[in-house]
Amino acid sequence: MDSIGEDSYLLVYRDRRRRWLVRPKDTPKLHTHLGILDVSSLIGRGYGIKVTTTMGDELTILRPTIEDMVMKLARKTQVIYPKDLGLMALKLGVHSGSKVIETGTGSGATTALMAYLVQPSGMVYTYDLNPEFQGVAKKNIEKLGLSPYVTFKAGDSRLGFEEEDFDAGILDVGDPWEVVQSMKRALKPSASMAAVTPTTNQAEKLVAKMKEEGFVAIETMEILLRHLEARVGMTRPSNIMVGHTAYLTFGRATRSAASS
Repeated sequence: MDSIGEDSYLLVYRDRRRRWLVRPKDTPKLHTHLGILDVSSLIGRGYGIKVTTTMGDELTILRPTIEDMVMKLARKTQVIYPKDLGLMALKLGVHSGSKVIETGTGSGATTALMAYLVQPSGMVYTYDLNPEFQGVAKKNIEKLGLSPYVTFKAGDSRLGFEEEDFDAGILDVGDPWEVVQSMKRALKPSASMAAVTPTTNQAEKLVAKMKEEGFVAIETMEILLRHLEARVGMTRPSNIMVGHTAYLTFGRATRSAASS
């Protein structure tokens, strides 16, 4: 059984809405409205244990998943939600050893998931024009221990990428149609691309450009997530729903017969 160290991340769990991500060396005492938890006293113990606060409230100490870590990252921009990230990873086919190109680093949430999936032999190259955003993203990636699998690039992806032969591409910028040509040149033939847009107008322009550049298997979708309050004899949908977060557009790169 793995034991908790002073550098270990812990998910202190009360319920779906009350959870805290901490490390003993950073937060020896966790102060909450449920009381104080002596986090430092957990060093040497195992995950999955139940503990109590100074007010007698019971909490569970869990090993955080990549979802827990991503959702607790510091952010300067809106992150892509897990419901969208999961489908993106599946549709892109990202796996250990994949070479991924991303434009629009933001706070690094998508970068983190892709780096987690490509390790230990793959690499994520992420471009952004805003050095402030990438500064936050670099700290987040370091926090997760994923720095060896991410290469940060400052530049305008509309002008092209310095690298090529990518297995998958991700577009998360305000004008994604302006980057489709650069993405097409950078992707391997048959490689998948995923783009994130907040509005239907952006999705329309993006799809039109993807068709113009020869992408196939193009599809745009929206994922809605509704939890159930599951209780014996009283199960019902939750009053709170994660509705629109983004429109996701996917496509596959091709090349002309003359260049094959």
